[in-house]
Amino acid sequence: MHYLIRTAMAAAAVAALALGGAVPAQARPVTEVRTSIVHPDSAATAPYPEGFDTVGPRLRVATFNASLNRPAPGQLARDLGTPVDPHARAVAEIVQRNAPDVLLLNEFDHDAEGAAAEGFRDNYLARSQRGQAPIDYPYMYLAPSNTGIPSGADLDGDGVVGGPADALGYGDFEGQYGMVLYSKYPIDTANVRTFQKFLWKDMPGSRLPTRHYDELVRGVLRLPSKSMWDVPVRVGGQTVHVIAAHPTPPVFDGPEKRNQARNHDEIRMINDYLRGAGDYIYDDAGNRGPLAPGSNFVVLGDLNADPRSGESSPEAIRALLGNPLLVDPLPAVPQAAGDPMRGLAGITRNVTGTADFGQGSAGVLRVDYVLPSATLPVRGSGVYWPAAGQDGADLVSGWPPASSDHRLVWVEVSLGN
Repeated sequence: MHYLIRTAMAAAAVAALALGGAVPAQARPVTEVRTSIVHPDSAATAPYPEGFDTVGPRLRVATFNASLNRPAPGQLARDLGTPVDPHARAVAEIVQRNAPDVLLLNEFDHDAEGAAAEGFRDNYLARSQRGQAPIDYPYMYLAPSNTGIPSGADLDGDGVVGGPADALGYGDFEGQYGMVLYSKYPIDTANVRTFQKFLWKDMPGSRLPTRHYDELVRGVLRLPSKSMWDVPVRVGGQTVHVIAAHPTPPVFDGPEKRNQARNHDEIRMINDYLRGAGDYIYDDAGNRGPLAPGSNFVVLGDLNADPRSGESSPEAIRALLGNPLLVDPLPAVPQAAGDPMRGLAGITRNVTGTADFGQGSAGVLRVDYVLPSATLPVRGSGVYWPAAGQDGADLVSGWPPASSDHRLVWVEVSLGN
């Protein structure tokens, strides 16, 4: 796999990924590197928990399903080409209020040139939103998504070939609902691994519904509905592997429960990759094997699975959360003084809910995760969800919210001295 390395002033060409031959122009990975370097000390104004130990190297990592998707290709790039889009401004303000050093945005439409990602960084994150401190991310990573790529098969079994449900990942166009990673630290582009093209049938003991998908379909159907990335970030003399993903929602299913099964196996693939049970896993460059033992890592993304509720099959997310190689910080919405209840969903504020799908308390689920390796001591964590009347509540209140139905989740880790 070849990566496009760009400066703020110029861009180089990139080789296309293969999808059984030539790939459309949209399917190109992009890594951005700029000359300025911003260290985490620039985030000194970030809100740390009371008594938080800020001595020594630290890294704040966040995930946010920002719902920055649009109904047509190129529309997001156009919307972000100017600094006036109200949705993007709300998302950027939330990011600025939490000031992560590494940020994954899910549901961010991918374009080959990286125009949308550049526009959001330069026109929104790097500009103050309602008095918040701007953030500069010198490094950026994005790569193709399976969403919207035609499969040529009737995947949803409705008798018609074509449309978003028959794509390799649900989407009206290639790259819809993609993802982008921003970083204040250099990205080791030479050692990035992506797993976009891993076939579902190649997972031993998978839940692939073989009675629903015939042999021809099984030969082309990929497991990741978007992709899975292993992006090494260099922090001082250490490397932290950012394992980024966005498994398919386990909804809109038929009786075969194909989406539930796919969500389960996408999460299982992450877990296998971490725990050394992933000898079967191959990346898009053809290299096999899991993450090297003893690596520092952080799993993050909207995994679309709650271990106790919702429509997912909970075994996979429970197994991931129980993996002894990682720590579940159980980030929670901080309790406001004099406000023991959220009010919005009628549940206690110290729960680990990360999204509100608009169904009262039943619609509040934990689906967004930041899970650091046990080698990275946790210093703090949280879910950005201010209560009614608190500063910033207008960013997440109402239906639909000004930002997203998901909330930003962050975890702070120590990298040692």
